[in-house]
Amino acid sequence: MTNEPTNGGGAAGSEGGAAATGQQAGPSIEVLAQYIKDLSFENPRAPASMTEQRTGQPPINFNIQVNANPAGDDQIEVELKLEARAGDETTVIFALELVYCGLFRVRNIPQEHFQPFVMIECPRLLFPFARQIVADTIGAGGFPPVMLGLIDFAALYQQRMAQQPAAQA
Repeated sequence: MTNEPTNGGGAAGSEGGAAATGQQAGPSIEVLAQYIKDLSFENPRAPASMTEQRTGQPPINFNIQVNANPAGDDQIEVELKLEARAGDETTVIFALELVYCGLFRVRNIPQEHFQPFVMIECPRLLFPFARQIVADTIGAGGFPPVMLGLIDFAALYQQRMAQQPAAQA
């Protein structure tokens, strides 16, 4: 992702090429693929839910999870799981589950920074696409589209790390 000049910015000869290959390349992340792994939308009360008069927006609960799995030598699959449920304790108006994934090639990240990098930066790259799928799916289900706000994946990662020692105890 970086473009470093060789030979003082002039044409790269064999000497400049050797110098460039001897240097440690900087950290890089490459998106190899993005895809929907699972998508489910339920509208259990249709068609009644389409004709009922509502006063205001129904309460919508969102849940988000991030998981990562090795997929090769320098490749990793990152899953962004979004769940949305509209309704109250007794009535489900709609329920959505999306598992949106990316296949990434991550290089030159120090081992101690690898997990936070993958669990923060990869979902940050996936989120705008997943958010659009959520809005489109809810809209196609007959409801006003719901546009999710921005997610602080660094805070989500820190929260997850804080919960792990408690779960292990």
